[in-house]
Amino acid sequence: MTSHAHSGPLTAAEPRVEPKARSFVRLGKLDVYDYYPSILVALAAVLLPLARVEAAAGWTLALFLLGEVFVVMSMVALDDVTGYRDGSDAANYGPNDPLRRKLRKPLIAGTLTQREALGFAWCTAAVGAALWAGAVALAPHRPGWTLVLVPVVFVVALQYSYGLKISYHGFQEVFLVGLGAALVLAPYGLVAGHFSGFVLVAGVLFGAGPLLFGVYSNTNDIPGDRAVGRPTVACLVGPRGNAVFIGALSAAEFLLGAVASATGIAPWWFVLLMLPVTALRVRQYVTGFRGEGDIMRARRQGFVVHRVSTVLLVAAGLLHGAEAAA
Repeated sequence: MTSHAHSGPLTAAEPRVEPKARSFVRLGKLDVYDYYPSILVALAAVLLPLARVEAAAGWTLALFLLGEVFVVMSMVALDDVTGYRDGSDAANYGPNDPLRRKLRKPLIAGTLTQREALGFAWCTAAVGAALWAGAVALAPHRPGWTLVLVPVVFVVALQYSYGLKISYHGFQEVFLVGLGAALVLAPYGLVAGHFSGFVLVAGVLFGAGPLLFGVYSNTNDIPGDRAVGRPTVACLVGPRGNAVFIGALSAAEFLLGAVASATGIAPWWFVLLMLPVTALRVRQYVTGFRGEGDIMRARRQGFVVHRVSTVLLVAAGLLHGAEAAA
């Protein structure tokens, strides 16, 4: 467990005046919605095989999505509390980094107190737990693995950088992709009633999106993360090793789809459908690690790549479902 040498930020921040509601929205990162379309990937995979979505299935998906929003808000709020306490956010969002807007971190900006942030985190966690419990209760199916997966995802999400502090013990990258995969698989299982290798592949590729803008963020945040002992791969290896690691992740994204198509887990056309994502990954990598190496621009491109990937995964689910229903 990393010790916290600082009880507050490393640099003093002058409070900024803005409505509390706006600060809580910032704390919950509602503008960063890239995990939430997981429900669309799950829905696309069941829509056509079911012919029509029953009321119970519809309520299950709706409640799961709402619960996901609240759980993720709690997770990122707790992450901000930890980042404020150990000083890493002050280092990463300091005056020497004009590309990062300090107001996005309400504790650093002085618009919220720690007590308010923690209250928000635990309230949103409670609401998220209730909504997920409702989704499970109303689900038309409850396979045993989903009854394990849903509470595990809830507990692990809150431990990302608080409590057990998973991301402080070398598991940040695995967590980012695993969370995305679980947020696709769990609602799918509750509605479809069975496990699907194709949906697992789609879920991992969905989770690769947050991973592949997260590792670019980690590259930018090396000084602050090293200062508090947060062992991301970017901190543990040199610049060349980090570039190789991110390149390998980008290649693995393509290879997963290729292997799935080759082995019959996914349709033969799946790897071809996802080729635009591969092309955009190459552009992202070149932006970040070739020439002058604009890491933050490459990170922003990662959001676009993830959204393109999500649209293609939804299309793949619908096409696969149409084939199965034919």
